[in-house]
Amino acid sequence: MMNILEEAIVYATIMHQGKVRKFKAIPFILHPLEVAQILATMTDDQEIITAGILHDIVEETDGTLSEIEKRFGRRVAHLVSSVTEKVFPEEERTESWQRRKESSLHILQNSKDNGVRMITLADTLANIRSLARMYSESGDIMWEELHQRDPSIQGWYYRSVAEALELSLNKTGAFKELIKHINFIWPGSFDSEKARYKKYREVSVDGCEKIGHGAKSDVYRYDDELVIKVFNQNNTYHDVEKEIAQSRQAFILGLPTAISFGIVSVGDRYGAMYELVNSETVSERIARSPGQVGIYANIMADLALSIHSTEVSGDDGFPDAAGRVMDYIDGGIGREDSALGEKCRKLFEALPPVNTLVHGDFHTNNVFMQNDEPILIDMDRISIGHPIVELSDLYYFYVFLGEEDPSAVEKFMGFSYETACTFFDLFLKRYLGTEDGERLREVKQKASLLCCSRMIRKLCKMGKPSEAGRELISSCVRKISELTSELDTLVF
Repeated sequence: MMNILEEAIVYATIMHQGKVRKFKAIPFILHPLEVAQILATMTDDQEIITAGILHDIVEETDGTLSEIEKRFGRRVAHLVSSVTEKVFPEEERTESWQRRKESSLHILQNSKDNGVRMITLADTLANIRSLARMYSESGDIMWEELHQRDPSIQGWYYRSVAEALELSLNKTGAFKELIKHINFIWPGSFDSEKARYKKYREVSVDGCEKIGHGAKSDVYRYDDELVIKVFNQNNTYHDVEKEIAQSRQAFILGLPTAISFGIVSVGDRYGAMYELVNSETVSERIARSPGQVGIYANIMADLALSIHSTEVSGDDGFPDAAGRVMDYIDGGIGREDSALGEKCRKLFEALPPVNTLVHGDFHTNNVFMQNDEPILIDMDRISIGHPIVELSDLYYFYVFLGEEDPSAVEKFMGFSYETACTFFDLFLKRYLGTEDGERLREVKQKASLLCCSRMIRKLCKMGKPSEAGRELISSCVRKISELTSELDTLVF
């Protein structure tokens, strides 16, 4: 009687019979067998190896997941399903290439099953081995034979897969070989040291007090001298490296930011260690003493003014915040109403060029108080940009999000929506240096315009909006229509 692996080989051989790979007409069955061989170097779990043998059945044959489940069990079917690309029947495979890859990356980044990561690594390695051989023989002519002919976009995909797999599988020979091939085809993609053995310090935050929370990470007090910022699973090693590098550059420029001691692994996530002695977030202080919200609004406003007056050059390595805002506009209001999207785009593009910084994620959860001095964290979005970008972010966090659901702000900030609105009002007065109600209202309108498009983008990015989501989108569109007819500039 055949075991599960032997049965999978026979089944896959029959299902792929007559099919060949893209390059050199190699029999297709050799690819899943190569994937199985690579998997066998990482695990002895027969269900994972079996799923590797079967991983292309649904994509490349008329086989189905239900048939795989019946023959090989629920877990094998789940693994195959997780690595099977989403189908976009309305598009040719060439046209849907990037959408399919983005969908696969999203599943990979959010999967908690190491079997999914192993199969993805084995499949990606087998594919890039073929690419590397062909690239050695024919160079850039090779790209003409692929569904995606742009080598830079191909490079984006392979780098993204490697970044998503690094923390969990960086110790495997398969991962190191993948890095080697990526660097061969796209030189300089990764530090060559990544292709060598490297062990990250492993730490645990079990029992540690959580002292900060953000959209991308949580901050824990590790001991009396150290804190650990633990990034969520969607953050790659590259993201953490980037934040640490930008924190150091900001520190050199005179901004009060914590310097990391390096990257650690916290379970299946990355962490960065910082020295923050006797520190707590501004959010915690406001929550404990809401009556002192004005004190902390002033501290935050003064800190924002310091950031926004920090001049930089292109050599400092900071990105342009305009890319993020244009994504909000093009992927938000631009999708719902192209004419309104164009008005918003022109308003934003008419802002005068600047060479000063914005933090990009500036709120009271991302500022610690140490000996009554503010310390910035979460530096991954620090960029060059006009201050209206930062003010719109603040308005979004403290006012806009709570207009439909006050609890959203309360849960995120840790204090009441009423206190949040008070905080923003006091912050803006200090920041602008005015009590002029008309000027304050005007700046809020300009911030609200960008917030509305940001909300539309957020809802659209989550997939097909619910009925409540559609109502909120319609409300934002109406608001943008009113604001674009009233505003002739975003300058304040």
